[in-house]
Amino acid sequence: MPPRLTDWSIALAATLAFTTGIISLISGLPQEWFIFAIHGIVGIWLLLFLWGKLRRVLPRLIHPRRWDRRTVFGLLALLLVTLALFSGVWWVGGGEWYFAGFNLLNWHIILGIVLTAVILFHMFARAKRLRKRDVVGRRRMLYLSILLLGGTALWPGQQLTERALNLPGARRRFTGSREAGSYAGNAFPTSSWVADAPRPIDAQTWRLSLVGAVTKPRDFSYAELVAAQDQEEATLDCTGGFYSTQRWRGIRIGRLLDQAVLHADARYVSFISVTSYRWSLPLAEARGALLATHIDEDLLSHDHGFPLRLVAPGRRGLEWVKWITHIEVLTEPDPGQALSIFTSSFTDAGRGS
Repeated sequence: MPPRLTDWSIALAATLAFTTGIISLISGLPQEWFIFAIHGIVGIWLLLFLWGKLRRVLPRLIHPRRWDRRTVFGLLALLLVTLALFSGVWWVGGGEWYFAGFNLLNWHIILGIVLTAVILFHMFARAKRLRKRDVVGRRRMLYLSILLLGGTALWPGQQLTERALNLPGARRRFTGSREAGSYAGNAFPTSSWVADAPRPIDAQTWRLSLVGAVTKPRDFSYAELVAAQDQEEATLDCTGGFYSTQRWRGIRIGRLLDQAVLHADARYVSFISVTSYRWSLPLAEARGALLATHIDEDLLSHDHGFPLRLVAPGRRGLEWVKWITHIEVLTEPDPGQALSIFTSSFTDAGRGS
């Protein structure tokens, strides 16, 4: 394909990969599998487009005398692309690798974000507009169609190959996560978005406050919540790359909301951690969700959110708020919650003060 068409195709594929990657972090329902499929397919497109670009620039790369500043930056970009793609492919294939406290999937996410930023900067600085002759022509469209359709076909082929050969990657959930510690109480891995690390909470003095668009604000003691004994079997699917199915025990949120008497315009319910981390659910979904005090017969451990954590089936782990101290009923969406998950680790409680 013409150089400009190749470059713009790479930029578009990288943007799609970034977008689907971000969306996948909050996609946990089985019917959302297509988001992960698109992400994988776009990754294959990137590999194919990159091969076309390498064929064009390789003669210059193998002759250092022809290098200039742009060549150095190009090599760095190539290294970044290779690492981002390789980390994703390796993870899908069942690979394991830890460095600086992050696993292979974490590094794939980090590299993907950095790569997207680099490509966008490059496009704004040096991108050349597509010309009519870059896209018009049966041969050009044929090449582009073959690459797009070929990449689309390779993804299910890769999935089927993993299953046929019983490779480690075949045992992943549709989100890419791997099973860990199901039905084993507190034994499954613990993680906190970014670095929340609050001190243990004393259940005797702790209270859950229910405020916001309610007629009767309430405080609930730990004993009141434990007495409900509601149960929910649900899968916690962490964006760190593991999933764990457990029998959770606690109290249905609908029970608490009924006691507070909601305003007619109540639409969302926000769950707020002691660290100020928060996430909200639509009212109907929140009513059916659970506030867990136990995992099966085990008392919820501190690392898993004692005294209270949200259990929201179909939501990703980052939305299962831990160490909950407040519930706020809202009349409109909370635009600041996405920022709170990045700033909570800098609060006094988030730092363990």
